[in-house]
Amino acid sequence: MKSPFPETVYATEAYAPNVPVAKKRLEPLGVHVIAIDDDDALPFDDAGFDLVLNKHESFSPAEVRRILRPGGTFLTQQVGGLDCAGINERLGAPDYEYADWTLSQALAGLESNGFEIVDQQEQFPIQRFYDIGALVYYLKAIEWQIADFQPQKYIEQLYGLYLDIQRDGYWDVKQHRFLIHARAI
Repeated sequence: MKSPFPETVYATEAYAPNVPVAKKRLEPLGVHVIAIDDDDALPFDDAGFDLVLNKHESFSPAEVRRILRPGGTFLTQQVGGLDCAGINERLGAPDYEYADWTLSQALAGLESNGFEIVDQQEQFPIQRFYDIGALVYYLKAIEWQIADFQPQKYIEQLYGLYLDIQRDGYWDVKQHRFLIHARAI
């Protein structure tokens, strides 16, 4: 199979359950998949890349700058700290683990590490739950939304939300996303 990518492409993955999935899907396309556990120590040479793409993953601005050539592009879409905060509020759960992660914080980190900001966007799209089972599944899968989520701990709040969904047909929460296009100076 001919690769749709340039000759040398790497993908890093820090979430262990995703590593075998990424390898299965990407390695046949010629992409080298590397599991990482430290954003501050990427296993790449200095100035070895023209482009770094990042979607919903943490990053070290200094380390991304180190591996990018001057003039190189960093493009990231991030999940902001207000993401689905309505879930935590409605259930009376502690704040989202990354509640302090903001666009301005990301921009400041990039600018202070040798990046010029080319573009930035921030959005708050709606995430809709049509049944309580979907919400419980989401909270079990997205373990950082409510640390150590156990349905029985929130049974009264979940039941109230179940009744609201039965009445309205759905329940909405706001997501939080931001996009940054930066150039290494």
